[in-house]
Amino acid sequence: MYHSWLDHWDERRARRGEEGKKPTDFVLDAERAFPGAKKITSIEEFCALADQAVADPAFFDEPSVSGQGFERLDGWLKFPSDISTDIEQNNVVSAKITESGSFDQAMVIFHHWNASARKRQIANFFSLRGITVVEIAMPYHFERSRPGSVHADYMLSPNLGRTIQSIRQAVWDGRKLIRCLKIEGYGEISVLGMSLGSWVAGLVAAHDSAVTKASLFLTAGSLADMVWTGRATRSIRDSLEPEIELTDLKRAWGPLNLENYAHSLARPDLDLHVVLAKRDKVVLPELSERFMQRLKDAGARPNILELNCGHYSLAMPPYILLAGLSLKRLLRRGR
Repeated sequence: MYHSWLDHWDERRARRGEEGKKPTDFVLDAERAFPGAKKITSIEEFCALADQAVADPAFFDEPSVSGQGFERLDGWLKFPSDISTDIEQNNVVSAKITESGSFDQAMVIFHHWNASARKRQIANFFSLRGITVVEIAMPYHFERSRPGSVHADYMLSPNLGRTIQSIRQAVWDGRKLIRCLKIEGYGEISVLGMSLGSWVAGLVAAHDSAVTKASLFLTAGSLADMVWTGRATRSIRDSLEPEIELTDLKRAWGPLNLENYAHSLARPDLDLHVVLAKRDKVVLPELSERFMQRLKDAGARPNILELNCGHYSLAMPPYILLAGLSLKRLLRRGR
């Protein structure tokens, strides 16, 4: 009875999230995803460029290594993104810092798609326990929102190239923020990603050796599969389905598939923590299970917590408390 009620609660929450989401045009836009690429007109050409990006270990390496451009004031850190887009607000990264009074450990939080507020309770909880929490705004969210938009439609959309550009921008921004924290003297760096943010946090952890602990909430490997099957992305699938097969979409978004970086996530100096929802209709459990198996096959030993709730109801007690305590154990490990 309770779980039936929980499923209905999740569905009502999903319907609210659909407000303002409409199908938009399918676009390749390869030049955004792969700067310098010649103009292409076919999905096969796009997929060939995506294959090259997957094979390129430097695709998610930030281009700038200077310590310039960071502005810190009244608990906020701002800096220019190293990817320039046609939305001016999106080109400046902002992050809310909740200090702990210690430089021993900092945790960077990558929020979920269409987040409307930062996670103040999480930040306060961990800052009181000696962990400085930094909540970065991902592309087209919060202070970086596109004027007039009702949700972050430019971060995840049927525009194949812009979606890759946006995730790549989020990874570059995250790595630049981590470099700033290291310059300031913070020791251990952890990342926490939630839903879409878990893809970003996973890519950051896979490519940045400064990250020693990664916690991925409501995650899977293939972003293409998640968009195709997920409850929250039906409007995107409606735009994609008449134009592209799922097999091609998986290849086109190969650079965003965490399964392609399983061996990097399995590196011995990275503690990996995963929280999954058994009743999830947004990130289907079978997709998460496939990703977990890929990680294990690569030699990773992720600490996995599976809760009998849905995607949105993870935020409800007791589930969020269990997830928080599990994350707390990860962050305290080795201290």
